[in-house]
Amino acid sequence: MRNSMTDKETKSDSGKVYKAKPTRGAKQEPAKAKPPEAQVREGQRIAKLLARAGVASRREIERMIGEERIALNGVTVDHPSLLLKNLTGITVDGNPVAEPAPAKLFRFHKPNGYITAERDASGKKTIYDVLPDDLERVMPIGRLDLNTEGLLLMTTDGEFKREMELPKTGVERTYRARTFGDITQNQLEELYRGVIVEGMHYGPIEANLERRTGRNQWIEMTLTEGKNREVRRVLEYLGLKVSRLIRTRYGPFILGNLAKGDIEAVRRHDLVKFRRTLK
Repeated sequence: MRNSMTDKETKSDSGKVYKAKPTRGAKQEPAKAKPPEAQVREGQRIAKLLARAGVASRREIERMIGEERIALNGVTVDHPSLLLKNLTGITVDGNPVAEPAPAKLFRFHKPNGYITAERDASGKKTIYDVLPDDLERVMPIGRLDLNTEGLLLMTTDGEFKREMELPKTGVERTYRARTFGDITQNQLEELYRGVIVEGMHYGPIEANLERRTGRNQWIEMTLTEGKNREVRRVLEYLGLKVSRLIRTRYGPFILGNLAKGDIEAVRRHDLVKFRRTLK
């Protein structure tokens, strides 16, 4: 995982496109010690503060605490419930953590063949093998499957990531799928009623047949739930074979002409405007 305190800061909040190239570095862990008996008794949980500072998601931070990678004033933290007023004295892998900065959002064009994760035990390539080394630490909002490409939003703010991933947020995602098989527009329009596939209920999906060559066609689908492999499962349920899947939009943010592997900052004004629309 990239260390947020040692990464170079982005040079601009908008417009800069970071070209893809491999990165990663080794980390050092603090010496093991027990936390003092007297802890701060008011404030916020350490996991929430560190997520807000962009160190990692809350779940990942709890894992890091279990690995003894987080310390307070040189003493290893082993209680995820620790309450703090601020991040003064907190280190991750021996590096001081800065107070939370305003959230940043990036559009990333995820290539096919990379998993949306920080690491993979089986050795598969991850999106962090593509992201450039002059980019501050960012976290993916949701996931794209190994063989799904296209728009993946990335953020510096773990709390914003969590907010976006909550089902109640209901942000639209649009995909384009290249499929093989027989399908009609009327069949696709039935998906707006919702569908149950192998016991899993999927909510309304707007689907349109774009163009067809023989039994091959492109289908555009817009949904809000974003359940695991939702688009593939629904299309396979309709008897179609998916040969390519691209996410083209997430909320108001579009993939556009962003090249594969490139990542571009969203203007702060656009991010603030979007956050005001969230439920």
